[in-house]
Amino acid sequence: MAEQAGSVVLLSGGMDSLVTAAIAVRESDASFLHVSYGQRTERRERAAFDAIADHYGVKRRLALSIESLRAVGGSSLTDPSMPVRTGGVDRSRVPDTYVPFRNAHLAAIAVSWAEGIGASRIYIGAVEQDSSGYPDCTRAFFDAFEKAARLGAARAGELRILTPLIHLSKAEIVRLGLRMDAPFHLSWSCYVEEERACGLCDSCRLRLEAFRGCGVADPIPYAGTPPPTP
Repeated sequence: MAEQAGSVVLLSGGMDSLVTAAIAVRESDASFLHVSYGQRTERRERAAFDAIADHYGVKRRLALSIESLRAVGGSSLTDPSMPVRTGGVDRSRVPDTYVPFRNAHLAAIAVSWAEGIGASRIYIGAVEQDSSGYPDCTRAFFDAFEKAARLGAARAGELRILTPLIHLSKAEIVRLGLRMDAPFHLSWSCYVEEERACGLCDSCRLRLEAFRGCGVADPIPYAGTPPPTP
């Protein structure tokens, strides 16, 4: 059997990154990377990362913190003075939960670690369709970043940035995860709460809509009964 290529998986602990990790461990010799940036649910997301890494038996893992994104501000995820929108998903504009150029920072760290450990693939759970509309979650962005990495990294000639979920809807991601027996109960998507998901923020609404669309109950706890997703 041919040796599997080494990979770095950016794993926030959310639903999309979980399913991406499930794909990566089947296709590669995966290492898991978690980057905190001063977000509201930083502690809970780190716990989800650890639980998912334990579930898949991934021994090579790295958890880092880049507080610079909190200092920069400009996002309700990192600035406690800005309320997180809970009025329903509005795809007509970039939401205030967008963290300025966050994925460029995360992808750059992943490229650095991939170089350091000799990995040739980076898996990122970005979703272009049926999402909150972040501009750094498009395949065009990752194509450009992959080109920049190949130009600027000493050993990145064969580097590939893989986004296996990029063109899937949230419901399709849930169906794929269910087929792969992904441990959704270990993941965390809420932007606001760390004990019981709020059910009202954009991330919760998109997640709940996806599970309802599949006719399956979301296994994480919610505060009260979440409203129907518009």
